[in-house]
Amino acid sequence: MTPMTLAEVEATARAAHAGQTDKAGRPYEEHLRAVAEGVRAPGGDAEQIAAAWLHDAVEDDRLSRQWLEEAPLTRRTKDIVLAVTKAPAEPPEAYAARILATPGALLVKEADLAHNADPARLAVLDEATRTRLAEKYARMRTLLGLVSGDEPE
Repeated sequence: MTPMTLAEVEATARAAHAGQTDKAGRPYEEHLRAVAEGVRAPGGDAEQIAAAWLHDAVEDDRLSRQWLEEAPLTRRTKDIVLAVTKAPAEPPEAYAARILATPGALLVKEADLAHNADPARLAVLDEATRTRLAEKYARMRTLLGLVSGDEPE
């Protein structure tokens, strides 16, 4: 099996999320592109970048787990996508532990959190939603052991 190219993965992800918007009403592909770039910029490899493009596809029911298992992707890419796919009602601690236990997944989740918590994205939301999401993202960063430059170490 020859794995899909990054261009093929990107096209698949864009098609899977076509018509979907984020909480701010923006095309969802903007989030996917930002997460993929957030993985690429600090040196993420092709398998991690592919997983970044697909990171929400199974969770959002845009692609099935069966599709993922049968797709011409490396096992590592599939494992990263599954690691960052949060199950309904899954405790955050269990979700974080799976990410930390999966090689390559932390960088993808870190890029996802960074874009989700972008103040410009959050600013267009109502205050209650903005506060709820900011707290959720901060808690996940803590569970993952991620500290930003402006937080005390």
